[in-house]
Amino acid sequence: MTGITFIFFACLLWAADTLIRYPLLFGGSSAQQIVLFEHLILVTVIIAFFIVQRRKFNFLSRQTIVPFIVIGVFGSALGTLAFTEAFYLANPTVVILLQKLQPLVAVTLACVLLKEQINSRFFIWLGLALLGSLLLIWPDLQALLSSFREGDLEHNNKALLGYGLALFAVISWGSATVFGKKLSSKGLNSIDLMAGRFSFGLLGMLPFAFITPTLVTTIEISIFQKIAILALLSGVFGMYFYYQGLKRIPAHWATLAEMFFPVAAIFINWLFLSVAMTQVQLIGAATLIAASTMIQKQTAPKQSI
Repeated sequence: MTGITFIFFACLLWAADTLIRYPLLFGGSSAQQIVLFEHLILVTVIIAFFIVQRRKFNFLSRQTIVPFIVIGVFGSALGTLAFTEAFYLANPTVVILLQKLQPLVAVTLACVLLKEQINSRFFIWLGLALLGSLLLIWPDLQALLSSFREGDLEHNNKALLGYGLALFAVISWGSATVFGKKLSSKGLNSIDLMAGRFSFGLLGMLPFAFITPTLVTTIEISIFQKIAILALLSGVFGMYFYYQGLKRIPAHWATLAEMFFPVAAIFINWLFLSVAMTQVQLIGAATLIAASTMIQKQTAPKQSI
């Protein structure tokens, strides 16, 4: 259970960061500005750590460049941006539903790229976990079905672009889980994985800074301080716990454990923002936690990487 526990802690930190991230977004800060400065701060912290510890930057090689591009440029930077922008362009309920496809992407890639052997029991628990996720968003799902019946859904180019961005985010995050496991299996520790992820994530964000210089010139000190808290909370500590867990369990187990995130987000919203949970959502949360836990009782499958 050690691996699953580490990822649960990471999910709690990622959920807690919504208490700062979303007020920033709705307070006028753009997603590009937030993600750009997050990576600037994260890279600065990593460089300082390497200097103090007198560590060498030896995580980059010919074999690790492509995986780091996947987990950094796509998983850490562009995937997060795409998912955020999708909320502004498309039906938010549909965007959330599309995000639930992430485990299917990760499991498929784990089978193809990592040669992870997955037995039938895993798919039973995966199905229950997906069911739990759907129950968690049942109020939004009801609203979506009502919109279909009333015929008031907008079918335009902006909506289609939003759904495309949501799918891009799903594929990016699912791929990042698998390639992160691939790097971990090659001997890279959590610090090296974080260094590569944040560095390539920053490279992925730099074009936005050149295209829109105001992202840098208009940053306020109070905004910068809040982004720094985000970077430490979900970036440094969240990703450290995540990679500590990832190196202990197969990638397809990790993506199932990551589905604890919506549970943590709902409980944190209830605790700090007074957002109540319905009985259906409580059942969904229990189902999701049970499915994520039961998968750990199976014998670890053999892998050929």
